[in-house]
Amino acid sequence: MHIDIITLHPGLLESPFQHSIVKRAIEKKLADVTIINLRDYGLGNYKQVDDAPFGGGAGMVMTIEPIANCIEELKAQRTYDDIIYMTPDGERFNQQIANSLSMHQNIILLCGHYKGIDDRIRQLYITKEISIGDYVLSGGELPAAILCDAIIRLLPGAISDETSALSDSFQDNLLAPPVYTRPAEYKGLKVPDVLLSGNPKQIDNWRHEQSIEKTRKSRPDLLS
Repeated sequence: MHIDIITLHPGLLESPFQHSIVKRAIEKKLADVTIINLRDYGLGNYKQVDDAPFGGGAGMVMTIEPIANCIEELKAQRTYDDIIYMTPDGERFNQQIANSLSMHQNIILLCGHYKGIDDRIRQLYITKEISIGDYVLSGGELPAAILCDAIIRLLPGAISDETSALSDSFQDNLLAPPVYTRPAEYKGLKVPDVLLSGNPKQIDNWRHEQSIEKTRKSRPDLLS
């Protein structure tokens, strides 16, 4: 999988790709993430990438030409499955979208900033708009990093035990069951006997029942 991230603040995206599962997936060449500084495509001597909005109002708007020139240059190099704009008014990101995106070969992620991008970029280039929640951040960099983490960990070989990802929360619209490890008792709290039974069928049944119960209490909307 190849992911290009277009951003005004590349420094914000350095750390998320230098640790843990994502780092190992990149080292194994399962994923390739390129961070592109949009200011390299800025206009004039000052590399301008923003301007005041037509109609007035507070804030600035990311201008068309730098974004369009960057995307056109990338599209000349490869064919993209999706060009995704990270925006609070996009489709709410969930595990099903992550599963779908993990099947792609090439993706562009555009990180907004200021008051957002000139809407004509959305009309001309954007194929999907994604939000990570109903709140506003300073820019799209952290949402882009979250999206990348969620899909890269699903790539075959990214996790040593690939069945681990299948038992994650939301994979089957259920929250994951409680998990335990040593010691078997701590401050009077004991690990459920069934997990020490060595009976795989009983353990699977218990975990499924716990997932349903946890989902019913914490996220009943998922059961509907």
